[in-house]
Amino acid sequence: MKQQPLLGFLFAFTAACMWGSLPIALQQLLNIMDAQTVVWFRFAVAAIGLFFILKLTKRLPNWTVLRLRHWLLILLGIVGLSANFFLYNVALQYIPPTTSQVFSPLSSFGMLLVGVLLFKETFAVYQKVGLGLLILGLIFFFNQRVEDFLQFGTYVKGIIICISASLVWVAYGSAQKLMLHRLTAQQVLLPIYIGCTILFLPTATISQVTHLNAMQIGCLIYCCLNTLIAYGAYAEALNHWDVTKVSAIVTQIPILTLIFSEVLLFIAPDYVMTEELNWISYIGVCFVVSGALFSATGHRILVKITNRKP
Repeated sequence: MKQQPLLGFLFAFTAACMWGSLPIALQQLLNIMDAQTVVWFRFAVAAIGLFFILKLTKRLPNWTVLRLRHWLLILLGIVGLSANFFLYNVALQYIPPTTSQVFSPLSSFGMLLVGVLLFKETFAVYQKVGLGLLILGLIFFFNQRVEDFLQFGTYVKGIIICISASLVWVAYGSAQKLMLHRLTAQQVLLPIYIGCTILFLPTATISQVTHLNAMQIGCLIYCCLNTLIAYGAYAEALNHWDVTKVSAIVTQIPILTLIFSEVLLFIAPDYVMTEELNWISYIGVCFVVSGALFSATGHRILVKITNRKP
């Protein structure tokens, strides 16, 4: 497909904004609904929506091409993605949205390590630099939370759950990567969404939706549509723009979450849980984003530097 940078940027930015604003909307629901119920609604809407999208575009997966090992990979994807969604929702009951998104690059680095260990991929210098920046950024970000870490309270509990959510996502990411030679990314997602919906159905209390006010219903609708729109926009961005440039936009999610939180804090302070940040914490956020960015695009930077040498 012909490269269309403006369109690619708009799709990538849309996906990043959707993911960046998601934890803020989720926190409005988790005061009324339990985590598994919110997750069930999100998966159910995603499964139904994706089914009709694939049917209308005549891209429904051909199940006959799948063998037992493919179904086992789908099962792994169901376990990984369902655990990721659930743990992330639980973590948001203890930590602010910005804190939760600071850990989002851990999923990418987890996939990187899986690639090195299982797929014998190279752990390049620029990726090591990116990982170092990420770790340094996290240390800076939590510079005011040393006492909380020593006391091992609810804040640390939320962080541990959030880190776990990022790491279990790697199971889904690995399963999808191994399935892409048989199905497209969206086709792989369909049975995973359906499986996750079935998995959470016995534990979901659907009647909780009747206790939501108008604002919270709007947040629930937004969270349900978020998965479809964000992943759809991300896929379209990759169709219209270079993958490294799309990745560069997506790595800005923690910054976007921080901006959205500050804007909401100014407009409606009662509706957002914020992190008390000093200037060192802000530097930490920049380091985290820079680490993810350098890991995603570092090879392009190194090539340009090499080509400039006489």
